[in-house]
Amino acid sequence: MRSLQARIVLTTVVLLLVVCAVVGVGAALSLRHYLTQQLDGDVTRTLGFAASGPQGAGGGPPPPPDAGGGFGASSPTDRIQVRVVDGRIVSAVALTFRNADVPLSPADVEPLLAVSPDDEPGQGPPQAETVEVPALGKTYRAAARTAADGSVVAVGVSTDRMDATLARLALNETIIFAGGVLVAGVVAAFATRTTLRPLHRVSATARRVSELPLERGEVQLRDRVPEADADPRTEIGQVGVAFNRMLDHVARSLAARQESETRVRQFVADASHELRTPLAAIRGYSELARRRMGSGAAGTPDEVGAMLERVGSQTERMTLLVEDLLLLARLDAGRPLAREPVDLVRLVVDAVSDAHAAAPGHRWSLDLPDGETDVMVVGDPERLHQVVANLLANARTHTPEGTDVVVELARTDDRVRLVVRDDGPGIAPDLLPHVLERFARGDAGRARTTGSTGLGLSIVSAVVTEHGGTVEVTSVPGDTRTTVTLPAAPVRAELALR
Repeated sequence: MRSLQARIVLTTVVLLLVVCAVVGVGAALSLRHYLTQQLDGDVTRTLGFAASGPQGAGGGPPPPPDAGGGFGASSPTDRIQVRVVDGRIVSAVALTFRNADVPLSPADVEPLLAVSPDDEPGQGPPQAETVEVPALGKTYRAAARTAADGSVVAVGVSTDRMDATLARLALNETIIFAGGVLVAGVVAAFATRTTLRPLHRVSATARRVSELPLERGEVQLRDRVPEADADPRTEIGQVGVAFNRMLDHVARSLAARQESETRVRQFVADASHELRTPLAAIRGYSELARRRMGSGAAGTPDEVGAMLERVGSQTERMTLLVEDLLLLARLDAGRPLAREPVDLVRLVVDAVSDAHAAAPGHRWSLDLPDGETDVMVVGDPERLHQVVANLLANARTHTPEGTDVVVELARTDDRVRLVVRDDGPGIAPDLLPHVLERFARGDAGRARTTGSTGLGLSIVSAVVTEHGGTVEVTSVPGDTRTTVTLPAAPVRAELALR
C-alpha cells in the first residue's frame, strides 16, 4: 500500500471497523445485562409464588398476573420447578401457569440441586445463577428458596429467547456495520481523491520541472503551483507555497548561473581582445625594427629607438592587464593578502599627487580629518594603494578636463571612510548597477579612446571585500561618489607604527 490515498482509505476503514466492533460488543453486552436482569426478575416472581405453597392450597396467594411472563411460554420447558425434601427431588414440573403443570423426570432436572437456596426469605431477591440442563438441552437462570414447610424450591427460566434476541442483534449489527463501513470506504476514497487532487497537481508541477534540462544554457523556469493550490491555510497549500518559493530560488540561481557564464564568456572575449592589441603592436614594431635594421637605411637608429619605445609601452600595457587579471584570479582563489598597519592619509596624499601629475587639467583636492596626522587600517599597503589609484584613475579617465575631483577621508569609532567624488557627467543609469563587475564599460563598441579595460572598479571591489570592507557607487550628473568603508586598525597597531 504505497499510495497515500490507499493508505488513508485503509486506515479509515480499519478505524471504522474497530469503532463498529466496540459499539457492537458494547451494545450486545448492555442488552445482555438488561435481559438477564429481566430474566432474574421473572425468576424471583416465579420463585416467590412457588415457595409460598401450591395454588389455592393452605391459603397460598394466587399467582401474580405477570409471573413467568417475561420471556416464557414459547416452549413447555421454558420454566421449570423442582421441590427438594432432605436432598431428594419430590416433584419436578414445567410451569405453565395458565394450564396444568407438566411433570418432568427428576433425573432430567437434577442440575438444579446445585443451586444454593436462599435461607432468609424476605431479606431481598434471591441470587439467580446460570445452570446447564443437558437432558432438556437448555440453559436456565435458576434460584432456590426454602419454603415455609421446610422444603427447598428451585425455579429456572430458560435463556433461549434471550440468546435468540442477542443472536439476532449480532446478525443485524454485522449487516448494518458492514454496509456502513463499505459505504464509508467508498465515500472516503472519493473524498480522499478530491482532497489530494491539489497534491497531485503539485506533484505534476514538480515532475515537469524535474524533466527540464537545467544543467546548461538559459532556462526559463515558468512552471509554478497554481494559486488555488498554494493556500497557506491548508497543509497542501503550505507545500505549494514552499514549492513555489523553492522554484523562485532555483530560477534566481539559474539566472545568476547564466549571467555568470555570460560574464565568463565575455571575460574570455575581452581578455583575448585586450591582449591581442598590444601583442599585435609588439609583433608589428618588432618586425618593422628588424627590417629597418636589416636594410641599413639612414636614420635607422632613431626610427628603431622610436619603434622600440612603442614596443616597450605596449609591453607595459599588456603586463598591467595581465597583472590585473592575475590579481583577480588570486582573490577569487582566496589567497591571503598581506596584513600590516597602513597609514591611509599618507597613502591618499601620494596617490593624489600622482594623479595630479598624470592629469594636470583636472582640479584635485583633499579633505582630510582635522587634528589627526594619520588614519590607520590593517591590510596590504600595495593593494590599498592600488584601490585609491584605481578610483582616481577612473575619475580622471571618464571625466573631461577641468573637472573637480575631491578625495575625502574620515574615521568613526571603528570604521574608516574614503570618498572619491567628482562633478563630471556621471554614470549611465543602466550601467550603474553593474559598475563594480568585471569589464563593465559604458561603450559597447569597445572604443580605445579612453584606454579603459573595465577592470579597475572590479579590482577595487575585490580588494576592499578581502579587507572586510564595502564599496558603494552613486551617480547623478554633476555628482558621482565612490565610497569605500574599511575596518579601522586597533589602537595597538597605530602605536606600533609610530
